[in-house]
Amino acid sequence: MSQVLDTPPPTASPAEDDLSALAARHGLAVSGARPSLPDYVRQLWARRHFITAFSTAKLTAQYSQAKLGQVWQVMTPLLNAAVYYFIFGVLLGTKRNVPDYVPFLVTGVFIWTFTQSSIMAGTRAISGNLGLVRALHFPRAALPISFALQQLQQLLFSMAALVVILLCFGVPVAASWLLAVPALVLQSTFNAGVSMIMARMGAKTPDIAQLMPFVLRTWMYVSGVMWSIDKLAKGHHDWPSWVVPVLQANPAAIYIDLMRYALIDSFHASQLPHHVWALAVGWALVAGVGGFIYFWKAEETYGRG
Repeated sequence: MSQVLDTPPPTASPAEDDLSALAARHGLAVSGARPSLPDYVRQLWARRHFITAFSTAKLTAQYSQAKLGQVWQVMTPLLNAAVYYFIFGVLLGTKRNVPDYVPFLVTGVFIWTFTQSSIMAGTRAISGNLGLVRALHFPRAALPISFALQQLQQLLFSMAALVVILLCFGVPVAASWLLAVPALVLQSTFNAGVSMIMARMGAKTPDIAQLMPFVLRTWMYVSGVMWSIDKLAKGHHDWPSWVVPVLQANPAAIYIDLMRYALIDSFHASQLPHHVWALAVGWALVAGVGGFIYFWKAEETYGRG
């Protein structure tokens, strides 16, 4: 009996040992482990040249198979604007009481297309690039940010056509055009943030990419792309009091109307919602910072399983 009591217990096998303690004892780390938020930001900044080069390469390759090539960067939103003009401006009469309706419409279409394309590209940023994600170690946020930057580059190409349209329809060059720069910076931040949110959701549930066109189309119709929220509100006094403020606080509508205010002299400050710049900054910070943190929290999961 004493011999049994004095027998030392068997040593635990490695399989029964705590795996994390075992890895730490031998200096092993999780592959693709999420770094701290400051480290993650530093890693992204160190790869800024990759982000810009990747976005430029994607933009160049986007229309490489088309005979007109990069011309489609401008033609696509212009053709959309022509269709919307015929349906909404002519058939439905939304151009009534809207001065400079063609510049009003084209500006709305170009700015909306920027947001729409950024979000759609961001939704597929991880799920559509699994080979790259699994083969190389880099901050995964570089992908949705690159796609948002790609869409900004495409918008800047389109802005040249927009300026020509404005001048052809008698809109004069004015100092207010400089306001387009901060408006685009804020919209780009907002778009990148939403792209990162959708990238994480799309990585987990790829079917979201099939649903997003319907969501974005609905969002477009309530964002005043083809019609004036201000004019419509004045013609519907029977609406509940909360409808107009909600429509005006819509981030897509805010960035569209800011660009219209900057570029079109007949679009006055009275047509903007109260505290419009505060709203624009607020949406950019909420989406940009919140989307970045939301994406970073799932860094370890991208490309697995």
